[in-house]
Amino acid sequence: MRLALLLSALVVLPGINVQAAEQDTAQKPVVYQVFTRLFGNTQTTNKPWGTLEENGVGKFADFDSKALEGIKELGVTHIWYTGVLHHATVTDYSEFGLPADDPDVVKGRAGSPYAVKDYYNVNPDLAVDPGERLQEFEALIERTHQHDMKVVIDIVPNHVARDYHSVSKPDGVEDFGANDDTTVTYQRDNNFYYVVGEDFRVPQSDDYEPLGGMEHPKADGQFTESPAKWTGNGARTAQPDINDWYETVKINYGVKPDGSYDFPRLPQQYANKDYRAHYAFWQDKDLPDSWYKFRDITQYWLDKGVDGFRYDMAEMVPVEFWSFLNASIKMQNPDAFLLAEVYNPELYRPYLEQGKMDYLYDKVGFYDTLKAIIQGREDAAALLAKHNEVADIEQHMLHFLENHDEQRIASPDFAGDMNWGKPAMTVSTLVSRAPTMIYFGQTVGEDGSEEPGFGDPTRTSIFDYIGVPAHQQWMNDGEFDGADLSAEQRQLRRFYVELMALNQLPAIAQGNLLEVSNSQPQHVVSFIRQAGHQRVLVVANFAKQKQQVSVDVKESQAQALLGAPPQFTDGTLSLTLPYQGVSVIQLGSNR
Repeated sequence: MRLALLLSALVVLPGINVQAAEQDTAQKPVVYQVFTRLFGNTQTTNKPWGTLEENGVGKFADFDSKALEGIKELGVTHIWYTGVLHHATVTDYSEFGLPADDPDVVKGRAGSPYAVKDYYNVNPDLAVDPGERLQEFEALIERTHQHDMKVVIDIVPNHVARDYHSVSKPDGVEDFGANDDTTVTYQRDNNFYYVVGEDFRVPQSDDYEPLGGMEHPKADGQFTESPAKWTGNGARTAQPDINDWYETVKINYGVKPDGSYDFPRLPQQYANKDYRAHYAFWQDKDLPDSWYKFRDITQYWLDKGVDGFRYDMAEMVPVEFWSFLNASIKMQNPDAFLLAEVYNPELYRPYLEQGKMDYLYDKVGFYDTLKAIIQGREDAAALLAKHNEVADIEQHMLHFLENHDEQRIASPDFAGDMNWGKPAMTVSTLVSRAPTMIYFGQTVGEDGSEEPGFGDPTRTSIFDYIGVPAHQQWMNDGEFDGADLSAEQRQLRRFYVELMALNQLPAIAQGNLLEVSNSQPQHVVSFIRQAGHQRVLVVANFAKQKQQVSVDVKESQAQALLGAPPQFTDGTLSLTLPYQGVSVIQLGSNR
C-alpha cells in the first residue's frame, strides 16, 4: 500500500485534510544498511573460507537502477554502503599495486571492513576494474542521488588496519604513524601507541588457524611490526589475545596512557550551542595530529558526494574530538547524516549534545528489550518503560532489528521465524520520531545460517566471500524482481513496504507518543502517535498465539492502515490479533 493510497483512505475521517497532510509531511529517515560486497553476489557455492573466485563477490555496478528502485520501494532515504573503504584483505591485487595482506593479521579471507588500510580509496573487490575503483564508487554515489537517496559510509576513528598504508592519499597527506616517535609509548602527536622495545607477535590459539588452516605463503605465524603497537581494543601487549581486535591498531587522540587528556576540554555550556559555535571554539586551538587527519578524511569524502557517516565504536574516542569533527562536517554540509555506535547509556547525551552527533544506536535499551520480549524473557510492558528512559532524546535514537553485528531475526538463536519481524519492526519503526534502519535481506527472511569461515552463523558474515541465499532469491540473478521468493517471503516484503510507507504520515514523522493501556499487557504493546488532529494507534501481538485484546481508546470512527481492522464494543476498541499480528489504525479527530 503506497502513501498516496493511505492518505486517500484518510479523507473519510474527521479532521484530516489530505492535501494539507501531504504538504506538512516530513519523511522520517529510513536507513538501508547493505554489506556492499555481498549485495550483488549471485554465486551460491558458499564454501567455508572460499576464495573470491570460488564464492563470488558483488560489485558497485550491481546497484543498477532496478536494484536502487527496489531499495527505494522500502521508503529508504539513506543507503549505508558498509565495507566501502579499502580494508585489509587476503585477496591479491598485485597487478594494481595492492598485494595481499598477511592472513595472520586479517580476519576471514575477504577481511574486516573495520580494518581500514587506505582511507583515500575503496575496496578493490567492489570494482569491475580495480584500477578504476574510485571512479566506480563515484558513479554509484551519483546513481544513488539520481534515485533520491543519500549515501552514508563508515568512518572508523578508533583504529586502523595493522598494516595501514595509503596508496591513494592526496598530495601533502601523511600516512598514520609516518611521523611518529616510536621510542616512546605516548606522544601527543603520535597517531599510535607503542610497546617500546618489543616486536609484535601474532596471537596464538588452539582453536583458530588463519584461513581455517589452508595454505597461504604469508600464513606463517609471523608479522613484522617493530615496535609493536597497541591493539584496536586497547590491549597494550606486544602479543594480543586471539579475542582482541588484533588485526587493528588503536589511534591516539591525545589521551595519555593514564587516561588523562592532552587537549583542551570543551566547556559544559557548549552542550547547548550549535555546531557553528563548536566550530569556532576549536579554530584557535592546538590539537593532536590524529584529529586533523580524520577531519581531512571526512572532508575528502564529502567532496566526493558522500552525504553522511556511520561512526564505528564512537564511545572509544573522546567526545571533544567529535565536537571538532562533526562541527567541521556540518560547516561543509549542514544536512550531513551523522550516526554513531554508542552502547553506554551514560554517554548518550554527552555524545549528542557535546559531540554533535545526529543519531545513536538504541541498542542496549530498545533493541535488547524487544529481543527479550520476542524470546519470552520479558513482558511486553517492559518495552515502553525502557523507551521512556530516553524520552528526552528519542528522536536521536535510531531503531533497528538487524545489522551486521546482530543475529538475523530468522536465525534460531534470535526468533527462528522471519515473521517475528512484523510485530517487532512495526513497534520499532512507529514508536518514535527516530530513524529506522533495515538490513539487506531482512525483508525477505534471511537467516544467516551460512558457514562462511571466520565467525559463527546466525549473523551474515562480514569477513568472508559468501552468497546470501534469501537475498539472492529477491535479487533473481540481477533482475531484482523477487521472482524466486516464496509466497511467504513475498508477503513479508510487502508488509515491510506498507509499514515503511507509514513513515510519511505526520503523526509518525513528527508526532508525540501517548501510551494507552490494553487488556493483555504481558503480550501486547499499544501506543498512539499524534500530530495535530492526526492520531495513529499501534497495537502489536508478541504472544505465541492469537490474542483478543481491547484497547482503552473511546472512538466512534477508525480506519485500519495496516493489519487487523478494529471493532467497537461498548465504546472500547476491540481487536483480534493473529499470531505475530499487528494493527495500525488511524483514529478519528480528537478535537
